[in-house]
Amino acid sequence: MPSIYDFEALSIDGQPVALDQFRGKALLIVNTASACGFTPQFGGLEKLHQTYGERGLVVLGFPCNQFGSQDPGSNEEIGAFCQKNFGVSFPMMGKIDVNGSGAHPLYQWLTAEAPGLLGSKAIKWNFTKFLVGKDGRVIKRYAPQDAPEKLGKDIEAALGS
Repeated sequence: MPSIYDFEALSIDGQPVALDQFRGKALLIVNTASACGFTPQFGGLEKLHQTYGERGLVVLGFPCNQFGSQDPGSNEEIGAFCQKNFGVSFPMMGKIDVNGSGAHPLYQWLTAEAPGLLGSKAIKWNFTKFLVGKDGRVIKRYAPQDAPEKLGKDIEAALGS
């Protein structure tokens, strides 16, 4: 059975990132957008990164332009926007698709491991979040409206395991 460690992605600056490098850490994986009503969640995600990073949490942002064309910029523009407006220091990855035939393999796996409401595998909107435990298995899927600030208890549990 595959785990998170079997996947790789490109960083926002185009470098390959093997997710195996995060073995033994908890991951919060989020599909992001720069022009969405939920975009201010970047601030909360950065706070989680600052609060729990030293204890083993890695936040990974995956820009996606599939929802209302809310992230049309280049990877370079997206990275600059996140840094300038929200001080994002957690790893941002290159823009991907999260739904459809062109969905990144990581998201195909995440949605199979943690289906949404009524068993739906599709990502409904920007800022859907997946918490992955230190064992590489998906713990929980969160809806876009689930604010990062509300995830602390689950993150604490994931880091304690």
